[in-house]
Amino acid sequence: MNISEIYASRQGEGQLTGTPSSFIRVAGCNLRCWFCDTPYASWRPEGEDRSVEEVVTAVLAHQLDHVVITGGEPMLFSEMIPLTQQLHRLGKHITIETAGTLLLPVTCDLMSISPKLSNSDPSFELAGKWRQRHQRDRCRPDVLLQLLSQYACQLKFVVDSPDDLLEIESFVGQFDFLQPQQVWLMPQGTEQATLRDREQWLDSACQQRGWHLCSRRHIEWFGYQRGV
Repeated sequence: MNISEIYASRQGEGQLTGTPSSFIRVAGCNLRCWFCDTPYASWRPEGEDRSVEEVVTAVLAHQLDHVVITGGEPMLFSEMIPLTQQLHRLGKHITIETAGTLLLPVTCDLMSISPKLSNSDPSFELAGKWRQRHQRDRCRPDVLLQLLSQYACQLKFVVDSPDDLLEIESFVGQFDFLQPQQVWLMPQGTEQATLRDREQWLDSACQQRGWHLCSRRHIEWFGYQRGV
């Protein structure tokens, strides 16, 4: 599989924020969000082909209990199946970060799903033919339904403006079994000042609906850079 980077850090988002974790970032994605903060794993994939055994060896060197598999889009790679099985046998807690548009029978303790809203659509000038493909593929309620029924899940929505809230409410409303505490709203941005400004009104929106605010703590701790 094409691996962009493997590193040890702390989880900066969602219910496991602050947890020391090994991160495996795959290179390759089936979407093209204009605000993607890891273009080296999506728009311009940079990585090297590494076997499951090589990845497991790199993770074990960190001597951490939690593993986060992210991207890009991990569910593009069939090697995720044996990789997650091996990590599970070794006693690792596995989080998979996905857009929720693809299915694989992976082993996973937490499926961290970031459904892409219309605010993610790239312009034609930026993405060319990828714009139409992104718009077609970014929303797969049928896939999301299966993920929600098979795994422990959290949903992280990237929010750019208050106008996004109605779309999120409509999206969440498709799944009547979804619990409010499974929904997280994350401010779009990579600058601390921008994130703080958006968190102010997002916090109020979350409290009103019983949702969680998903701060991007890794940017606060380390700044916007690779390998953290």
